[in-house]
Amino acid sequence: MSHDAKPKPGPEPVGEVLGQSVPKTDAREKVTGRALYTDDLVLPGMLHGALLGSPHPHARILSYDTSRAKALPGVRAVLTAEDLPPVDIGPVIKDQPLLARGKVRYAGEPVAAVAAVDLPTARRALELIDIRYEVLPAVFDVEKALLPDAPVLHAPRGPGHPNLATHIRLVEGEPARMWERCHAIIEDVYETPAQQHIYLEPCTTLAAVDPDSGRVTIHTSTQTAFRVQAITAEALAVPMSRIRVLVPRVGGAFGGKVESTNQPITAALAKAAGAPVRLTFSRTDDMRMMRSRHAARIHMRTGATRDGRILARQVRIHYDTGAYADDGPFVAAIGSYFARGPYRIPHVDVECFSVYTNKLRAGAFRGFGNPQVHFASEIQVDRLAEALGMDPIELRLRNALETGEKWLGGAPVESGTLRACLEKAREASDWHRRRERPAIPSPGKRRGIGVAAIGHVSGLLGSSATVRLNEDGTVNVMTGAVDTGQGSDTALAQVAAGALGLSLEQLHFSRPDTDTSPYDWCTGGTRTTFTVGHVIAQACEQVREQLFEHAGAILERPVRVLELRPGGLVGVRGEPGVSVSFGAIAGRALYVEGGPIVATARWLFPAWQLDTRRTTVEGLPSMGNGFFIFGVQVAEVEVDELTGKVELLEAWSVHDVGRALNPAAAEGQVQGGFVQGLGYALTEELVWKDGHLVNPSMSGYKVPGALDVPVAIHPILLEHAFGPGPFGAKGVAEAGVVGVAPAVCNAIRHATGACVNQIPATGERVLRALLAREEAHSKD
Repeated sequence: MSHDAKPKPGPEPVGEVLGQSVPKTDAREKVTGRALYTDDLVLPGMLHGALLGSPHPHARILSYDTSRAKALPGVRAVLTAEDLPPVDIGPVIKDQPLLARGKVRYAGEPVAAVAAVDLPTARRALELIDIRYEVLPAVFDVEKALLPDAPVLHAPRGPGHPNLATHIRLVEGEPARMWERCHAIIEDVYETPAQQHIYLEPCTTLAAVDPDSGRVTIHTSTQTAFRVQAITAEALAVPMSRIRVLVPRVGGAFGGKVESTNQPITAALAKAAGAPVRLTFSRTDDMRMMRSRHAARIHMRTGATRDGRILARQVRIHYDTGAYADDGPFVAAIGSYFARGPYRIPHVDVECFSVYTNKLRAGAFRGFGNPQVHFASEIQVDRLAEALGMDPIELRLRNALETGEKWLGGAPVESGTLRACLEKAREASDWHRRRERPAIPSPGKRRGIGVAAIGHVSGLLGSSATVRLNEDGTVNVMTGAVDTGQGSDTALAQVAAGALGLSLEQLHFSRPDTDTSPYDWCTGGTRTTFTVGHVIAQACEQVREQLFEHAGAILERPVRVLELRPGGLVGVRGEPGVSVSFGAIAGRALYVEGGPIVATARWLFPAWQLDTRRTTVEGLPSMGNGFFIFGVQVAEVEVDELTGKVELLEAWSVHDVGRALNPAAAEGQVQGGFVQGLGYALTEELVWKDGHLVNPSMSGYKVPGALDVPVAIHPILLEHAFGPGPFGAKGVAEAGVVGVAPAVCNAIRHATGACVNQIPATGERVLRALLAREEAHSKD
C-alpha cells in the first residue's frame, strides 16, 4: 500500500474555520435538553418491549410455555426463537440467533421478547413465561475451554477445537534462534479484564412497520445506520430495501454499538404486534445482554542486545470472545498485528487464539484488541530498559519505527512520528527530573512516573459523501457517518467549510438515513474524520471545479486564474474587486446552463495484502489495516504502601494528529480516552461468579468519577500533516486509550519496584505485588 496508491489530499483550506476550536454544532440543543435521543421518540399506538434473559450460563432449552404471558391484559406480542426465522448472524462467524435457539450459552442471553402497552406490563409478562432447561457443564476460562474434555459451546466448524473461534500465527525472521544472542530477556504473563462500554445512553430502538407495504422503519442508537440495515434484514430474512434506519442523537458508543444491538428483535416485535415498539434496555440488562471488551491472557517473551536493540519477541494471546464470536476474529487479527508494538523487532512469533466461553459475548471496544497487547508489550519494554541499565524513553527511541520502515506483515509506515512523540513527551513531562528525583510525598506513600508508546491505525473500509449547492449559495453535506457524541459532525462540517471557504452557518450537515444518506460503513476504528473527511473534501473539490466553470463564464476569465474566497465567493487572483457569489453561480446552474451543482465522492481504504515472502501467515486474512498513527502517554502516580491504592497525579498524552481540524475537540478526545484508559488501568472489571455477572450496575462496576481524575491531564497535539486524511489530518480517537494502563503500571513499578501484570491495578492487587516483592527480596 504505497502512498502513491492512495488518494491525495486536496488544496489548502480557505478561510479561518478549519483549525479553530469552534463549539460543537449540537452543543446548544444538548445543554438545553432539546436534543432528541431514541428513547425520547414516541409514535401513536407505541408499545414497549422487554427481553427475558437466561438464568443459566449453559443449558439446553427443553420447552417453552408462553400462554400465561400472552393472556396477560395489555400484552400484544410474545416471541421465542420458534417464532423467528432460523437465521444466525455475526460479522465473521454466523453463530448467533436473535433469541437463544436450542440452548443458552451465557447467563443473561435473551430467550424471549415481549411487547406490551407499557413497560411494567411487559416486565410482568416476562415473569409469566415458563422455560424448562437442562443445565449443562460450562467453561469460563480461555485455556480450560481448549482442553480436550471441555464443554463445547458450538457445533464444530472444521478441524481444531470446537471452542476455538479463531487461530492466528504470524512469524517473521528466526525468533527461536535469536534468544541466545540476547543479553536481556523478559518473560511473563499478563492479564487484562472484560471492560464495559458504559455509554451514557443504553441501547435503544424504536421500530414501526408500514401496514400497507410492510416496510420497517427503525430509529436507533447506533454507530452505523447501514450495518443495522444489513444485519436486521439478514436476521429477519427480508430484503435490505424493506428496512429503513434513521439515527437520532446518540449518547455514546465506544464500539459497543458497531454491530446490531436490539434493533432486529425490536423490529420482529413490531411486525408481530402490528404496532410501533420501543425497546430501551435498563443499565443492568445492557450490561448483562450486550458486549464487553475482550478479556485477555498474554504470555510474552522479549529479548534485547546489550546495546539496546530489541531483537526477538514471542507472544501467545488468548482473547475471551465469550459465548459468540461477534467481532472476536477481527479483534484477534488486530491484536496479532500490533503484538510487535511500534518497534523494529526483526524476529517475531505471534500466536493468537479467540476462544468461546460461557460468558457475555465480547465485541468491538475502543482500541479493538490493541490495548491488551500494548499492556504486555510496554511493560516488557520498561523491564528490558531496567535490565539493560537504560532510560525507558531512550530504549524506545532506539527501536522506534521510522517513516519507510515496515510494520509486522510488511505494510509501510508512511508517517513514522513516534520519535517526535517520544521527544515531546520527555520534554513536556520533565521526564528526567521526575524520574531521577521524584517529589517527596507524605509518609507511607511513594511516587513514580511511567511511559508507554502507542502505535495504532486510522482509516478503514468504505465511505461516501454528497455535497450540494443550494440556490442561495449555502451548501448541504450528506453522509451516513454517525456522530456518537464525539463531535465528528462539527469536524466534518469544518472540512467542508475549509474546502469551500464557507462559514459553518452556510453549511447544513444531514443526519444518517439509509434512504437518503450516502453509504458509510461505521463510526469506529478511528476512521470517521480520516475517511469520511477525505470523501467530503473530494466531493467539495468536485463542487469547486463546477463553481469555477460557471464563474469563469460569468466573470469572463479563464478558470486557471480563479480562486475561492471566504464567505462563498469565487474571485480572480490579483483582482480584489472582481468576484461572484455562490448564489449567483447556483442561479446560473439551475436556470441557465449546466443543471444543479452537486457532487458525490466515494472511497474504500485499500487493504494491505500481507507480504508472505517476509511473514509466515496462518489464519489471518488480508488486512484493511489503515494509516499508522503514533503517540506517547506518560503517567505520574502516588502509591499508598499500606493499602496499595494508586492515585494518578498528572498525565501527558502526546499524539500526532496530522492536522488538528478542531483542536479543542481533538484535545477532548485525548482526555476522554485517557480517563477511559484510567478506568481500565485501575478500577473497571466485569466480574463473574459461576458464570453469573455479579456487578451489572453502576454501583458495582467502578468507573472513575470526578474525584478520581486529575485536572492535569495534558493533551499535546503534534501536527505532522501527511496522508489521505482531509488536509493531512490523522485519527486520534482510539489511540488515547491504548497506552494508559501500561504507563500507569510502569509508574507503579517505578514508585515501588512492584510488578503489576494484571489490571485493573486495584489496591488489593498492588498490595499483593508489594508483598511479593518484599518476600522475593527477603529470600535474596
